[in-house]
Amino acid sequence: MSQLNLTADQILAFAVEALEDVKGDKITVLNVSDHTDMMDYMVICTGTSKRHVNALGQNVFEHLKGQGLQPLGSEGRGMGSDWVLVDLHDVVVHVMTEEARAFYDLEKLWDIKPEQL
Repeated sequence: MSQLNLTADQILAFAVEALEDVKGDKITVLNVSDHTDMMDYMVICTGTSKRHVNALGQNVFEHLKGQGLQPLGSEGRGMGSDWVLVDLHDVVVHVMTEEARAFYDLEKLWDIKPEQL
């Protein structure tokens, strides 16, 4: 449970909404709660360019702050990176270019069947 008593499911819904608002592509949700105590969900999303990846990560960060949740942190925002990570306590969001997503293949790394949205 995170600050303001938002549940992991609520944080997840807000994060996915923020990604959809900025036209995030191939949004995948992995329930990792049985595999780690660090988070309940991992969200992976594809952006069309480094600029789009940054905009998606920024929107997630700002949208959740607007809901009263102070994100634990983020990496890669504003740096022209092909991968932005936003840590939202019980949910960690990864936004990547198509190339970075294919290279790192987080879905295969965790070997978890994605949940249907």
